[in-house]
Amino acid sequence: MDIVLYALTALLYGGLCTADWRALRRAGVRPLLGSVPPVPVTATVDGDGVPRTRGFGPVSRTLLFIALAAHGLLLHTTIFHDNEMIFGFAFALSAMFWLGVGIYWIESFFFQLDGLRLMLLPLAVVASLLPILFGGVRVLPYAAAPMFKLHFVIANVAYGLFAIAALHAILMLAVERRLHALRGGGIPRNALTRGGWLSNWIETLPPLLTMEKLLFRLISAGFALLTLTLISGIVFNEQLIDKPLSLDHKTVFAILSWLMFGALLTARKISGWRGRAALRWVIASFVALLLAYVGSRFVFEVLLHRSVA
Repeated sequence: MDIVLYALTALLYGGLCTADWRALRRAGVRPLLGSVPPVPVTATVDGDGVPRTRGFGPVSRTLLFIALAAHGLLLHTTIFHDNEMIFGFAFALSAMFWLGVGIYWIESFFFQLDGLRLMLLPLAVVASLLPILFGGVRVLPYAAAPMFKLHFVIANVAYGLFAIAALHAILMLAVERRLHALRGGGIPRNALTRGGWLSNWIETLPPLLTMEKLLFRLISAGFALLTLTLISGIVFNEQLIDKPLSLDHKTVFAILSWLMFGALLTARKISGWRGRAALRWVIASFVALLLAYVGSRFVFEVLLHRSVA
């Protein structure tokens, strides 16, 4: 059963990803300077006259939902066993990108985010297959505890939100770099009219202001859930070992990430912080969050071959 779910999940994610990139390579885009070229049949045009890749209609949206259902069922059957739970860095990444794709699926009803999907689906394919390659996971005997289940769910949703936020930040940096190159004359005029897959990919993104608004909405929600994760972790830790806070590697990096995201939101509210520096801060904060569990578990499970908590 598990191998069928692995195959179905990878096939659906991979098929949608391949279709998207093939459409992107064929699609024409409007040059940022000059006249608008004819739009080929592989692209559609939105309200502002910018061609978009034709890859996420009702059929594709339904297939992505089926992929999410298969991936979710796969995670449930491979992680939870009676009153125990098998988990590790590979399962954490798989769950993170499952939630990330789910958040994207919801976002796609309100925003044109083809560029994000083109970046997210290849990562989801790899993440969904990682548990096959890395089976050195640990067993948690206290997985049935209600407080731990709450902590686990909140933490993984926070991971998913911050993963999407980090991908948003990477996309925004790509757009900003292109705009600065245009203003500085770094991109020749004839290069703009030729397009190319990279230009086509960037042109699938919504305006920077729209992406920025969505980015900080994701970070705000993720920060609230990360706060709840830390609180529930402290409460659960006190119930388990009668100690409210254990300053191990996971806790230190989680608190560091919480402080970094909190500083970003505070600076945004007080001074309207934005631009490249803010986007790089988002990525650095997410890296710190990854190190809190995924990075440390990778070191223990793969490099040190240890299964301690």
